[in-house]
Amino acid sequence: FRSAAAAEHAGFRPCLRCRPETVPYCPAWKGTKTTVERALVLIEGGALDRGNIEALADRLGVGSRHLGRLFAEHLDASPLQVALSLRVQRAKRLLDQSDLPIPLLARRTGFSSARRMTAAFSRIYGRPPSAFRKQASSKTVVS
Repeated sequence: FRSAAAAEHAGFRPCLRCRPETVPYCPAWKGTKTTVERALVLIEGGALDRGNIEALADRLGVGSRHLGRLFAEHLDASPLQVALSLRVQRAKRLLDQSDLPIPLLARRTGFSSARRMTAAFSRIYGRPPSAFRKQASSKTVVS
């Protein structure tokens, strides 16, 4: 047959294993990875800064437990761990690039408080965010 449509018209059905109706790199081709990629875009946009995993999963059309399984399969981390990592990275960049007070910087990067941000930095880097600010200011040399 010249096409899948011609085969279907003749009474044959597409193979359920290879899915000939999909083309390489389309969402159906990538399978569950597409859901994880869509979730990452929403998380980067702050979906978990303002909401919870259940709301994120609802937006994606899956259950929260299934979303957690997909993240574990594709990223070896939970959606909350990914969101925390992104928040810390944003905060670290702002610490390097701005002189914003720590409480304001914490709110702008998605933390609910400066205390939460400090706890996250301490857990990930073993030092508070203020230590990063000191490092950035000590790098500037007065000539």
